[in-house]
Amino acid sequence: MTATRGQKPERLERLREIVLEESFRYSEGHPFKLVSGALSPFYFDCKKTTLDPEGAHLIGEILFDRVKDWPVVGVGGLTLGADPIAAALMHMAWSHGRRIAQFIVRKELKGHGAVKWVEGNLCRGDQVLVVDDVVTTGGSVIKAVERALEDGLNIYGIVVLVDREEFGGMKRVREAMPGHPVEALITKTEIMTLYRERYQV
Repeated sequence: MTATRGQKPERLERLREIVLEESFRYSEGHPFKLVSGALSPFYFDCKKTTLDPEGAHLIGEILFDRVKDWPVVGVGGLTLGADPIAAALMHMAWSHGRRIAQFIVRKELKGHGAVKWVEGNLCRGDQVLVVDDVVTTGGSVIKAVERALEDGLNIYGIVVLVDREEFGGMKRVREAMPGHPVEALITKTEIMTLYRERYQV
């Protein structure tokens, strides 16, 4: 289970339902080709959840509960997957009287003006949280971390919406960030359990 002390279990349960209904596909006989080129019977299109009003609100609430005691002043990750998650946390934190500014990590280096990877109102040395929607190989999270560090930010921790539990992604992220919290709100196992309960398979 991914719920932690102080969280309301029903919120996580509802978020899992939205992920199952909107973002998850399963096909044992016809595997999906992923961005990495790998094949998998599981497919997550998490933007269907992160861009949903209820999904975004729940992500903001759950994520704020998870990190409210962490000394972070910024949240972001590699565009595009991280953007709505970071925005949800920024707005939820502000509603609780806490300033956590969103930042965006570019996929390509800006070639004019201030040449930088990171966009946002943060300063060198600020402690930040890196987020992403789904971890497969861990490459996008690690890339976001490397570019944020290059632009002078300090990474306190990493939280992703869904851990696919395939291809060693979370293991790679943890190895890249020893001593830092690296967590997932939801796992593939939890979604598959819900899938089997709902569809009796």
